[in-house]
Amino acid sequence: MSSTFTEAWLSGYDSLKFYTRTYSAKSGPPKAVLLFVHGFAEHIARYDHAFPIWAERGINVFAYDQRGFGRTALDPQRSKQSSYAVTSWKEQLGDIEWWVKHLKKEYLEQPIFLLGHSMGGGLALAFPTRTQPPPSEETVKLLSGVIASSPLLLQTFPASKVLRWAGGKARFIAPTMTIAAPVPVEDLSHNQVANEAVAKDPLIVQKGSLQGLHDMLSGGEQVLANDFQHWPRLLPVLIVHGTADRVTSPKASQEFYNKLTVEDKKISLYEGGYHELVQEPDGVKEKFIEEMISWVEAHIGTQPGSARL
Repeated sequence: MSSTFTEAWLSGYDSLKFYTRTYSAKSGPPKAVLLFVHGFAEHIARYDHAFPIWAERGINVFAYDQRGFGRTALDPQRSKQSSYAVTSWKEQLGDIEWWVKHLKKEYLEQPIFLLGHSMGGGLALAFPTRTQPPPSEETVKLLSGVIASSPLLLQTFPASKVLRWAGGKARFIAPTMTIAAPVPVEDLSHNQVANEAVAKDPLIVQKGSLQGLHDMLSGGEQVLANDFQHWPRLLPVLIVHGTADRVTSPKASQEFYNKLTVEDKKISLYEGGYHELVQEPDGVKEKFIEEMISWVEAHIGTQPGSARL
């Protein structure tokens, strides 16, 4: 238990135990609920400086260490079947669907918003565009809006095509095999203290499974190339990206935005911003958090249930 959040181990759709945190509104029932999906090889505790701000504004935040990452994969309380980096898009999308439905049962009246960062941002943009479950169309209809922070649609500096091809073939034989997938910490933000903390964090192991890496990279490419066409016309979306991101491509975010034919869309580009805007110094992180909260507040009246038209 913390003064800013409540932690719990909750079972997912296949009984896998997830480490979760809920940051609750300080006064009265929440006016909205935010479901947060973190990025590759990280965990939700890294956002403990940001989520209490949402709660202070009357918005509950529910966050979980993703399947294969953080305490869900490394804590002594983890499920026996949980291994670090072992995941897939089908499982991850199924997990998001599970938590959307879980939150809707708990918060019957409040609108639900989905926020994903980096790998989680790619998943957040993919979630409403599936033509086959997971998720079901009924679950997508429960969302009142989607925010993608530095989404992984394309890498800024793409991995070798030869290595991608080899890994893609090898995943059919050994999908759970893990390989190194390093991201230079100096590329994360201009905040040296935050970057050094990543390098020392025992819950951050920069490796991925062959299946997980393939799905993460190929899935984002597919969303950008084709799946954007299936975005529900009435589902609002906000995309936020730093123009100097050396990890995920801001140009790909702009392309995705340009391709979307939806009624309510916005892209916000932070000039010179690196990958983790939530860590950027000199007032950037405060502006970033405020922009997302204000966007959610402006869309609280949005009716969920936007069918694909």
